[in-house]
Amino acid sequence: MKESFGKLSDGRECWLYTLENENVKMQVTDFGAALVSLIDKETGINTVQGFDSVKGYEDTRGVCFGASIGRTANRTEKGRFTLNGKEYHLFINNNGNSHHGGEFGFDRRIFDSQETENSVIFTRLSPDGEENYPGNLQVKITYTLLADGVSITSEGTSDADTLFSYTNHAYFNLNDSDTILDHKLLIPSDQFAQSDETGMMKEHTEPVEGTPFDFRKMTVIGERIDADHEQIRLGAGYDHWYPIKGEGIRTDAILEGNEIQLMVESDFPGVHLYTSNWFAGYPGRDGKVYTKRSSAALEASYLPNAINYETAEKPIVRAGETMRHVIRFRILREE
Repeated sequence: MKESFGKLSDGRECWLYTLENENVKMQVTDFGAALVSLIDKETGINTVQGFDSVKGYEDTRGVCFGASIGRTANRTEKGRFTLNGKEYHLFINNNGNSHHGGEFGFDRRIFDSQETENSVIFTRLSPDGEENYPGNLQVKITYTLLADGVSITSEGTSDADTLFSYTNHAYFNLNDSDTILDHKLLIPSDQFAQSDETGMMKEHTEPVEGTPFDFRKMTVIGERIDADHEQIRLGAGYDHWYPIKGEGIRTDAILEGNEIQLMVESDFPGVHLYTSNWFAGYPGRDGKVYTKRSSAALEASYLPNAINYETAEKPIVRAGETMRHVIRFRILREE
């Protein structure tokens, strides 16, 4: 079903698409190719924070509620990278770095859209030079309704070598509550990437053993989020990337609320955990206000700043080729 999602401040109308089955209801919008809702129909819980109209998404610039992020997710150090011997300079918008695509990333763009029986397909051409990235990049984001959730397929095809480091930036709260601190979390990784004072992830990962970043067993998020640890202090909580071993679709994380669990699966190299540490209090859906640590983003992604790191897997799309990745958000219940 397609319906108006309201208008942006410049008068352009945006659209909301709804798909549902007996278990889940999914809503997405063409503004930022964003995930608006993922509702467990048995409990009525909307697992994703969001807004009643597109105005909320426009007004929370930089927070990226549910948005498709690109061309490059997370931070690029000092807004610089070198590709094929040429240095590129990106827009600086976060502590001296470029963040989540630049000044007008994918989260600020209206995508073309097409609805099928079980999917909504968003497309747009990111032209050569947009945000100073090289190449005409044709982007395709497909949201497909699953029996227990949603699958997000990202595809990027370019006519010149370029970067495409996608993620979806949904913020989750499984209790329809004001805090994420009572949720439990599992991340099956024995390493994590440390942050510097600007929020930039470092190249080499460190063991989680003996740190507040060990989520190899189900752990209450609030248990160690204020631990006396330099990395906790730098991020004001969790804002760190975890490598996930293996190849293909695998489990990145499991978030557990009072009644349901959310499993994040992907074929990306890792997942970035962010516990909404810098939320300023955003008026959200159904009269709620989204405050500090009210949700968790679980961003399946490449290591932030990978293009500038020698040892990291790099999100480079070669001319004439297509980069394709899959993220799945699945709602689970105890049997």
